[in-house]
Amino acid sequence: MKKTKEVRLTGENLTIEDVISVCRNNTKVISPPEVIKKVDNNWRAIAEMLDRGDIMYGLNTGIGGFGNVTISKEKAGELSTRMLRAHSSGYGKIVEPEIAKATLLLRLNVFAKGYSGVRPILFNTMIEMLNKNVIPVFYEKGSVGTSGDLAPLSQMGLVIIGEGKAYFEGKIWPGNVAMKKAGIKPVPLAYREGLAIMNGSQFMTAIAAFNIYDAERLIKQTEIVCSMTIDVLNCVESAYSKEYNEVRPFKGQNDTASNIRRLINGSELMKQPKKNVQNAYSLRSVPQVSGACRDALDYVRKITEIEMNAVADNPIFFTDEKICRTGANFHGAPIGYTQDLLGIVITDLGNISERQTNNLMDPACSKDLPAFLVKSAGLDSGLMISQYTQAALVSENKILASPASVDSIPVSGNQEDHVSFGTIAARKAREIIKNTEAVVAIQLLATCQAYEFRKPIKPSKTFQAVYKLVRLVSPAITEDRAFYIDIEKIVPLVRTYQILSAAESTLGKLK
Repeated sequence: MKKTKEVRLTGENLTIEDVISVCRNNTKVISPPEVIKKVDNNWRAIAEMLDRGDIMYGLNTGIGGFGNVTISKEKAGELSTRMLRAHSSGYGKIVEPEIAKATLLLRLNVFAKGYSGVRPILFNTMIEMLNKNVIPVFYEKGSVGTSGDLAPLSQMGLVIIGEGKAYFEGKIWPGNVAMKKAGIKPVPLAYREGLAIMNGSQFMTAIAAFNIYDAERLIKQTEIVCSMTIDVLNCVESAYSKEYNEVRPFKGQNDTASNIRRLINGSELMKQPKKNVQNAYSLRSVPQVSGACRDALDYVRKITEIEMNAVADNPIFFTDEKICRTGANFHGAPIGYTQDLLGIVITDLGNISERQTNNLMDPACSKDLPAFLVKSAGLDSGLMISQYTQAALVSENKILASPASVDSIPVSGNQEDHVSFGTIAARKAREIIKNTEAVVAIQLLATCQAYEFRKPIKPSKTFQAVYKLVRLVSPAITEDRAFYIDIEKIVPLVRTYQILSAAESTLGKLK
């Protein structure tokens, strides 16, 4: 990924690549003076609305089931702090630092639009936290995905007021200690600001951004490993030909077919006499399946980037009109539906990877490779149980792929009686991606081992480059060993996109 000098936060044009750049590469975030002015004007408008006696949800009323309880102006700041503490009720594992940082970034991007009713001092403090890497610690579970990601965002917000916990310089500290070490002053909350911090979809959207970025690269790496399997099995090329695929003009399908043609180009293995008239579905339908994944992911990206730059908040304060409007812009349905879709398509990528691995290890399918890719059958088991691990992972994925967004449960005394479960959808999709990275890594282990029985005939140059990379961490199998060690070493090659880098070093950028 190209290094970005800085990311300008305007609320209008944040991309997934910007999120990755800030949260993985520590790119600096700045916000132009006109954005700060817009935030300030919005805050001043709210003050005028309060002075004229407007009743505004979550500002001078309670929230949820207490939405009709009026709070005095003098108590409104205290309300912000109390609700932030009370809503910090999450549970489970600590969220990965990069996703926690992205959550903070995305909430800031909502504030930058100038509808959320926060003071410039709060806005600037959060930017300072981003740039100095004071990353709030919060838990992964507790959000139902409507009224926003209340529990995780509230726990995130505690650090702003000098409470909670935060990552800083590789350690977890009490929030006030982390802020002091970074030279940042905590900000006592004014009216509205407690609800402003917590009432949005930014945790689920942060997970979604990373899921999309990683899934796009996983699809390409799956195509690379699939092409290597196609190569070592000397499959029939017509399934990947331009002429065959272009008569079904899906962009994803034709991009995948084009990639496979480039990836197997120049292979001496593919010039050997064919053993089949056509190959198993898992081998010849790669353009159709991986291509459909690509098309689905294009849609998921589009929806996610709209949400990243939307006013996902409630209530919303219109500066010029000096009007407060309430609704449900915090509702996570767009992220929930698309993350469920992402989980489904990546699950099927894992399915096809596992079946291709079986084609390598079952002599009834491969015709001439030894069972489980080992010479001394019986004495050695070869990669038999590694394929069991694949089977376990793809079956777990099928369970995880059951959509979260079709479920709902009423909360807050039935005031909030339809929820999105978008956060659960995003979390499940992330687990599916991680499982599938391991599935593809095991296929890669098997494909490289299959090539040991094809030498000295040469595969494509791309195959050779990836094979060389794998053999740096996993030697050829001559007898049984503890294969978990090989799997642990190959998975990072997939997870950190090294397979993609090795392939593109031989033939340029893949589609």
